[in-house]
Amino acid sequence: MHLEEILSPGLCKSKVEGVSKKRVIGIMSSLIAEQIEGVDEDDVFEALMSREQLGTTGLGNGIAIPHCRIAQCDRLVGALVSLAEPVDYDSIDGKPIDLVFALVVPEGGDTEHVKALGEIASLFLDEDLCFTLRHTNDDEDLYNVAIMT
Repeated sequence: MHLEEILSPGLCKSKVEGVSKKRVIGIMSSLIAEQIEGVDEDDVFEALMSREQLGTTGLGNGIAIPHCRIAQCDRLVGALVSLAEPVDYDSIDGKPIDLVFALVVPEGGDTEHVKALGEIASLFLDEDLCFTLRHTNDDEDLYNVAIMT
């Protein structure tokens, strides 16, 4: 999988004001709903929040990968946001997050879902990449840095 298959420039936002976990998930829901015909922002928000109730998607080291399944979704769709200030996200390491990659997948896309999550998580193991993403001030640059990996 290549990130450009699930990510587009319109789904990347740099230096967003997050304020809270709920607000961050709201931002991600809005970005994703704009890209999937027939999908409501509230449905994405509810699905992402329901997933968070099962256990945090805050992986540690300032990274979160909220994800969910949406019945109306016909393909994998991702959104990448860097936050202007770190936000408490109940991460496994107890530290706030400042990089968020949300992923929405179709119902029944279990294999794709797991594979995509693994590949996205492995990208964020690259400390140099994370540093560059955190210090990118432009939406298009954020996209370009992400897909160059």
